[in-house]
Amino acid sequence: MEVPLNARSRREPWPKISIEKLTQSFGDLTVIDRLSLGVADGEFLAIVGPSGCGKSTLLRVIAGLAPPTAGRVRIDGVDVDGPDPRRHLVFQEHALYPWRTVYKNVALGLEIERQKPEKVKRKVAGLLTLVGLEQFAKYYPHQLSGGMRQRAALARALAMEPDVLLLDEPFGALDAMTRLTLQDELLRIWLDSRKTVVLVTHDVEEALVLADRVVIMTTVPGRIREVIPVTEKRPRDRGSASLAALKRTVLGILGIEPVIGNVRVPDTNFSI
Repeated sequence: MEVPLNARSRREPWPKISIEKLTQSFGDLTVIDRLSLGVADGEFLAIVGPSGCGKSTLLRVIAGLAPPTAGRVRIDGVDVDGPDPRRHLVFQEHALYPWRTVYKNVALGLEIERQKPEKVKRKVAGLLTLVGLEQFAKYYPHQLSGGMRQRAALARALAMEPDVLLLDEPFGALDAMTRLTLQDELLRIWLDSRKTVVLVTHDVEEALVLADRVVIMTTVPGRIREVIPVTEKRPRDRGSASLAALKRTVLGILGIEPVIGNVRVPDTNFSI
């Protein structure tokens, strides 16, 4: 299912992100095939799908890190033709520099831009407070937990004030409790900043708790199978009947039968 871009009224603004008939191939392998999608300004969009369906590749193309084989991606109506500080991609691995403190990691982009020290200090201090790391500014990455390192990576991304924040399985390597905590932190930060966010995740519940819409991709070659709007007000109750129904719908579209213990059961009898 493709989301048409030409169906919108001329009076309406273009989406923040316009993806038009995007194809991405590596040799003879087509990873993404003629994918079209619009993402609104300030929208939180989640993308789920089978492993290898091109989700991470799609983020790299949006970030300008990989040119598309065919089609195009536009941000604010301008073609993406390379990296831009207004778009920031956060990977599953935090990629912090081990020889720099938390403060210095968050300040890195600002220092490269040669911003005034007072401005850097003020901005970094505010961001560390935002992500709950104000007491760990002088710590090095190896002294932090996995969740704290990922908070620092998120603060470093926000320091550049990107218009678009791209998140590639940012909590996938964390334990369940830390992941839930950071999901809440990310939602709080998004509600405060209203950045345009595109999140790739394998966690269907994470997508439903956080996103305005959930895009479901097919197996390779990656296409859009379905787009599910999530209209429940935030903060969302993870145990609500409506979220449970949406989760069953998404799992059904993905062709995944829920499992309780070691017993595979039909979707109609599954509860979460």
